[in-house]
Amino acid sequence: MEAVALVILRTFGMYLILYLLLRIMGKRELGEISIFDLVIFIMLAEMAVISIEDLKKGFFYSIIPMVVLLIIQRISAKVSLKNQKIREIIDGKPSIIIQNGKIDEKEMKHQRYNIDDLLINLHEKGILLVQDVELAILEPNGKLSVFEKKNNPVEYYEPLIADGKVQYQVLKRMGKSEEWLEGQLRHMGYEDTKSISYCSMNKDGSLHVDESNLEQ
Repeated sequence: MEAVALVILRTFGMYLILYLLLRIMGKRELGEISIFDLVIFIMLAEMAVISIEDLKKGFFYSIIPMVVLLIIQRISAKVSLKNQKIREIIDGKPSIIIQNGKIDEKEMKHQRYNIDDLLINLHEKGILLVQDVELAILEPNGKLSVFEKKNNPVEYYEPLIADGKVQYQVLKRMGKSEEWLEGQLRHMGYEDTKSISYCSMNKDGSLHVDESNLEQ
């Protein structure tokens, strides 16, 4: 029973300490978690668990590394606030994924961000087509900020081609054939669908083609 009571006390005490540390770190830590913040959080959580489970280790001794992490976080936050270069190193830089309806495949590959991730995020924001996007920015915290073009109504929002692969089920739902798609693309000067990152249809029946800028 004594061990159980000690675990309960340590759990309650560690809760209060973590709450205090996170409050000191600032509200930014709760809403905009960067990679640096995530590492701090993981280490704090691990230290808290070890402190609760290892009853042989002194409780206050376990707090020392947590305070060290707090000091590191506060110093880095203060320095990055005054220096943009250091801020970019610690938090990372935003990446432009779409500009004027054109996908930057090189940047997507660099960020390990695939076409499905992109489309899901756009759909969640109520945007059906890539060509409707004026600017899409992948923020350092992983969120996608999207600025939509105006007055560009569309009817078909599913891609006909994604990552160089023809979406046959989409063509079937639209009542179109692969031969029709290939003919439309040849008319536009595209001979190989593998060179196309994204292709969809506008409401007027024309195709929007986003050619990949990756080396084949």
